Amino acid sequence: MPDEPDLPPDDPLGLDSADRDIRIEKLRENIKEVAGQEVFSGKTADCDPEVEEAFLENVLALESHGFVRPCDVLVRDGISLPPPEELDDPALSAKLRELIRELAGRRLFLHSTDHLSDRELYSWLWKDALREELMGFGLPFGNCHLDVLGGCSEEDLVLQMRYYGDESHRAWWAAEFPDFPMPPREKPPFDRDRQLPQPEPPG
Repeated sequence: MPDEPDLPPDDPLGLDSADRDIRIEKLRENIKEVAGQEVFSGKTADCDPEVEEAFLENVLALESHGFVRPCDVLVRDGISLPPPEELDDPALSAKLRELIRELAGRRLFLHSTDHLSDRELYSWLWKDALREELMGFGLPFGNCHLDVLGGCSEEDLVLQMRYYGDESHRAWWAAEFPDFPMPPREKPPFDRDRQLPQPEPPG
C-alpha cells in the first residue's frame, strides 16, 4: 500500500493543499486567457506549490499589465516631463535627478550613462527611451533595466569599449572580432553611474 503524503497537523485532511491546487489551475487558465495561448505546459515534480502559486500570480499580473510606455505612466502619475529645450541647465539637471528617482521607484534602473551630459541623457530619455514600450514597468515586483548602450549598434559597442570595457574584456573582444574598430580606452567625461539607484539584492 503506497505511503500517504505527510499532511500538516493543522490541516489533517489536506484541504489547504486541495484549495491551492484549485487556485493554481485557475491561475493557469487565467494566464492562458490573457496571453491567448498556453504559456506553461507543466511543472517539475519537486516544485513547491506555494512557490508555484506565487510565481503564477506574478506571471498573471505581468501578462495583464502588458506593455506600457514609461512616459505615459509617469505623466499619468502626475510627473512633469517638460521638453529638454524648455529647461536651462540647472533646471534640467534637477529634473533629471527627479526623473531617475521616479524611475527607480518604479523599479527601472539606468546603466552606462557616464559618457552623456545631463542634457544628453535627459534628451535621450525624453525623446527615445521612455517612449519605448516595456513589459511590467511600474509593477511592484521584478526590475527593468535600461542600458544607454543596449542597442548593440556598432556605435554602442565602440562607446562601450571606449568608456566601460576593462582591459581583459577589450582584449577578449579584439581576439573574437579582429575587424572591430577598437577605440583607445578613455575615462568617461562624467561620473554618474556609481551614484545611480540600484535594485535591492534578492532577499
